[in-house]
Amino acid sequence: MKRLTAGAVGIQQGSRVLFSDYADGGQMWTGQGDRESRHVVKFKERFLDPPSVMVAISMWDIDHKHNARADLTAENVTAGGFHLVFRTWGDSRIARVRADWTAIGPVKDDDHWDVE
Repeated sequence: MKRLTAGAVGIQQGSRVLFSDYADGGQMWTGQGDRESRHVVKFKERFLDPPSVMVAISMWDIDHKHNARADLTAENVTAGGFHLVFRTWGDSRIARVRADWTAIGPVKDDDHWDVE
């Protein structure tokens, strides 16, 4: 369990279209085997420590004639941002994907004074 010891908790959210490979014949639409799409997300405001990040597919457009295989994750999470990573494999044909994310973590509390 991640415990937040700061007096204030911040929540940031976002949404990103990761690719539209059907439009230009990109690898997610035309490729085979292991494929990856990686994007750097920078938070508008830094957290005090790396937050907990949740990700979800909010839209995907796939070929119904092939297996639908998807793995969406947040990697390399820091107080300033993270990598939003989508992977597929095999014969999956994915035209486009949009992912939503939510980050929850400790933020500076203006009422908290650091007295030494």
